[in-house]
Amino acid sequence: MKDFFDTWKFKILVAVAVFLVGIMAYAGANGRLTAAPQELLGVVLMPLQKVTSALSGGIGSVWEKYTSIDEVMEQNEQLKAENAELRQQIVDYDRIKAENEAYKALARIQDSNTEASYISAFVIGRDPLDEFGGFTLDCGTVNGAAVNDAVISDKGYLIGMVVEADTTSCKVMTILHPSFSAAGVVSRTRENGIINGSTDYAGDGLCVLTNLERATETKMGDQVITTGLGGVFPPDLLVGTVQKVEPEVSGKSSIAVVRPGADPRTVKHVFVITDY
Repeated sequence: MKDFFDTWKFKILVAVAVFLVGIMAYAGANGRLTAAPQELLGVVLMPLQKVTSALSGGIGSVWEKYTSIDEVMEQNEQLKAENAELRQQIVDYDRIKAENEAYKALARIQDSNTEASYISAFVIGRDPLDEFGGFTLDCGTVNGAAVNDAVISDKGYLIGMVVEADTTSCKVMTILHPSFSAAGVVSRTRENGIINGSTDYAGDGLCVLTNLERATETKMGDQVITTGLGGVFPPDLLVGTVQKVEPEVSGKSSIAVVRPGADPRTVKHVFVITDY
């Protein structure tokens, strides 16, 4: 027993007893003796209460976030769908706007050829290797387009002709191509010739009117139009303006170098004439 009183456990017990007696004495002196046990217990339990409260709040927050994940994901999917719909509406609006502007010009074109039928079409592709400006349109046989149909600009100027047509698209050979051929006439002098592309002038966006008389009266500024001869192109389609006149190599005739009224290399929207 004597050994017990010398141990560190006994000393701790005595220290705790003295501490408690001191608290009791202090509480008694201040009239708080009855509340002392409760206050002491509060001091001991306060850290545990804080930990419990923190854990409870944390678990509640995690659970709330977890239960809201499905809602957030659903909202994100809805927003994605709405954004896609809005983007499509913008695309449709841009197309309708462009077509409306084109149809205003078409109304003027139809005044000179009320019997013709037209398809509105946008350029959807260009061959970078085609030095003569050939392109692909977003209309095909399902829309009524066919090989040999004439293609004109929004302002009514001859651009070229359809050379290939599938269900939903068609390819256009422009008036800059050497293989292009259409009967043409100088509107002022009524001199007839053949509208062709030329490797010598295609790089500058020009075509030529060949087979003019050697002593032609055609001069710079004259307008060239189609005659309708051959049945491929309607008559009186605008082609362009004469830039210069020069003799052909043979010396037997002259050619007029013509700047098309619409540059086939840069057009974005055209009309395909399906019937006239």
